[in-house]
Order: sequence, then structure tokens, then C-alpha cells
Amino acid sequence: MSAVSSHRLSRLEPYLERPEPAPTLLKMLVGVQLAGFREDAGLSQDQAARELGFSAAKLSRIEAGKGRRPPTETDVRALLALYGTDEYEASVLVKLLRRAGEPGWWQRYDKRLMPEWFDRLVGLQEAAETIRTFEIQYVPGLLQTPAYTRAVVERGLPNAPAAEVERRVELRSRRAELVSRAGAPQVWAIIDESVLLRVLGSAAVMREQLEHLARIAARPNVTLQIVPLNVTNASAPAIPVTYLRFSGADLPDVVYLEHIRSANFLEDRDETEEYRVALDRLADEALTPKESVELLCRTIGDRYPAR
Repeated sequence: MSAVSSHRLSRLEPYLERPEPAPTLLKMLVGVQLAGFREDAGLSQDQAARELGFSAAKLSRIEAGKGRRPPTETDVRALLALYGTDEYEASVLVKLLRRAGEPGWWQRYDKRLMPEWFDRLVGLQEAAETIRTFEIQYVPGLLQTPAYTRAVVERGLPNAPAAEVERRVELRSRRAELVSRAGAPQVWAIIDESVLLRVLGSAAVMREQLEHLARIAARPNVTLQIVPLNVTNASAPAIPVTYLRFSGADLPDVVYLEHIRSANFLEDRDETEEYRVALDRLADEALTPKESVELLCRTIGDRYPAR
């Protein structure tokens, strides 16, 4: 086993020991390792696919870690054999693959609530070391209270049955636990001030939500900034952005851009770097975390006073 392979595999050990399944992250890791072994063998993606009778799209999907399920063990072993991977390297990767097959808690929900693109987002957030987000219409999902979430769902799905609304509220509340649990990621949220002024549910719901934001902003792993309305030239993206970074040096940063019934995931370094720079610039233009909490408290008092 080469020194490069030994170093690569030593970095996988923490992932094999994770107490909670992280299927999305592990699928990505399997794909990244397979791509590395292929490159070590001097094969292009097209050459490797032809050798095994795979389509180029299939191998690309495996190496990108995409799809609701991980690749089959048969396919992974065939790739490892083609690349001349030694027994120890292969055994570590197969263990990683098997762990990738363990379902995350969110994958127990109805697929109507968890389409494939949303399944991937939740899985990536669960595994991220840092989550940066910018919102222009709603409080970020990970920072919402149940009552605020209910108002968002009812606004977006006015004809949804009550039982479905409650399941969606339950799902988002479960996701929000990520921010305060042990080993929580760093969460850096930038919110447009209009989000604080747009009444969802009722004034009481908004008061509870803004008070929650003020409390959670005090956590050491949370940074909250608000872009005030009087910043007229803010370099804000036109849509919400979520930027995810992972602890594994081999894993690319991922940018998530949500649409009404679909989403885009960007992993190309040049594309993700553009969004990182845009978020950095926006953070410079926003209020400081201290000023942002002060604005929250003033807004609560001015617009949502206790009755």
C-alpha cells in the first residue's frame, strides 16, 4: 500500500466510528475514494466505465455520491478490482459503503415529504462542519420555531391536510435539533431585515420566533447577521443560498440553491467559490452579530410587543 493510500485511508477511520449514520456524507466519501483509486490507476472515467460495461453516467453518479441509495457492493468491488486496489484498502472502503447503507433518521419519513433532492440536503446538513445560509423571505429552516414553521407550511401548501402539515412541522423541528446537539456544526445565518417584518401566523408567532433567534444567536456555534433595509446596495444573491463545508479534506464544498419543486447542488470549485465570496461580501455589509441581536430586540418591542 502506497504512502498516499495509507494517508487517505487513515482519514476515513473517524467516519467508520460515527455513532449516527451519515449516508449522504459516506456516499460522497466512497465516490471520492473510488475516483482517487481510478486516477492512481491511470484510468479516465470513460476508460473505467467501458472496461466494466458501465455507462459513463453511472460511474459519474457513483463518484459524485449521488442518488438516494449507495452503489451496490458488487459494483464497488468490480471497480476496486479494476483499479488493482489491495485487500486492506478494499476492505476499508467496503466497510464505509456498508455504513452508507444505514438509513438516516430523516429517511424514515414519507417520500412525499422527502423528495430525493431534499433528502440529499438534509443528509449534507447532518454531516457538515459549517453551514452558511442567506435568506430573503423566511427565517432559515434550522432556526425556525414549530409555530413559525406551521405558518410557513400553511402559506406554501394552503390545501394540505392537517396531518401532512403536522408531519412537515415535525420533520423541520427534528432538523432544527442539529443546531443545539453535541458536536453541532457552525451555523452562520445572514437574514434580510424584511424577514423580521413579514408577519407569518400572527404577531405572537413572530414574537416567539424573534425571541428564539435572539436566544439561539448566543450559542457559540451560531452567528446571526441581519442585512438592514437601509443597505440599498447590498450584494445579496437573488435567491436563498446554503453553503456547506465538511471536515474531510477530500470532500468538496457544496452550494444548495432551492427552487419551488427542485434544487441545484453545485460542487465545482469555481462555482462554489463565487458563492463563498458573495456570502463573505454580504457579511461585511450586514450588521455585526451584536448589532443584529439589538435590532431583533428593537423589532420585538416595536412591532410585536407582549399583550
